[in-house]
Amino acid sequence: MEENLLKVLYEDNHIIVVEKPSGIPTQEDSTGDVDMYNLVKEYIRVKYNKPGNVFVGIVHRLDRPVGGVMVFARTSKAASRLSEQIRNRSFKKVYLAMLDGVPKKDEGRLENYLWKDEKKNQVYVVEESHEGAKKAVLDYKVLRKEGKRTLVRVELHTGRPHQIRVQFANIGCPLVGDGKYGKIDGKSDIMLFSHLICFQHPTTKEEMEFRLSPEWG
Repeated sequence: MEENLLKVLYEDNHIIVVEKPSGIPTQEDSTGDVDMYNLVKEYIRVKYNKPGNVFVGIVHRLDRPVGGVMVFARTSKAASRLSEQIRNRSFKKVYLAMLDGVPKKDEGRLENYLWKDEKKNQVYVVEESHEGAKKAVLDYKVLRKEGKRTLVRVELHTGRPHQIRVQFANIGCPLVGDGKYGKIDGKSDIMLFSHLICFQHPTTKEEMEFRLSPEWG
């Protein structure tokens, strides 16, 4: 496993913040391709010469085609405290997305109920009464318009699977490069990027903020 695949932004005894390249899954999947979870584990094992199994906690995920900033926990206590921040929505997650289309409003909130078909790995906008439906909420703001494309800043308030992709496709503005919910249009990578995360350090309680920008942002 190649250590140089991992770009570390910050690390201490409790957390490690890294840049996830697009195309690498958060956790090992059926392809058996290299994944972020094992890259982080191997990095820690080698750097700190740790024998045996290395603990790494996944507290949030990015879809395989999505790149950007991520945090992993290095202790079970840190994992539990970060997960609680995500549950109570004090963990801030901001994305940049390039839309294939122009929203009617320059800023706004999208609220939908989503349901995931696990067999198809496909998410649908459904009625609130649909069995298994979960509420999805995000706020967006237009940063610039490039013809029929629009760069938006997206703040997630819920972390549903494929949420950003599905909610923007639902208003007629799918993400550029999203073959599942839009059209490929000559580009294979989804133009969606984890731009900023902000959270309270699990032990020091210090406010931590990390940000990255994609080449197209």
